[in-house]
Order: sequence, then structure tokens, then C-alpha cells
Amino acid sequence: MGIRGVRFVSDEAGTRTAVLIDLRRHRQIWEDIYDTMVAESRKDEPRIPWEDVKRKLRNRQGRRG
Repeated sequence: MGIRGVRFVSDEAGTRTAVLIDLRRHRQIWEDIYDTMVAESRKDEPRIPWEDVKRKLRNRQGRRG
């Protein structure tokens, strides 16, 4: 028994090493997994204070007209 649209890939010893996900069936789950992976990969990047971001956005809008 398993979950439809999900297949595990195993090595010679039977240890699960990867998973195949049917994106037509499980696109939302994949997007959540991917977002989590991206956030994890960026956790040590320097932060930009929210006030600096707002100021840059306001300046950009002012130049557009």
C-alpha cells in the first residue's frame, strides 16, 4: 500500500534514497517542500531590516511618477 502519485526509490539494500512525486496530483505539496528547502538554504544569509525595504520601495515608486 502507498500514496497515489508517490514512489520511493531504494538502493540495493532496500534503503529509501529518493522519492518521485506526481506533480499533477501533488503540486501544492511539492511547492511547500521546495519553499521550505529554499528558506533553509538561505537561513544564514544577512537580513535586511524591514524599514530599509520599505524605504527602497517608496523611493522606487516615487521615481515612477
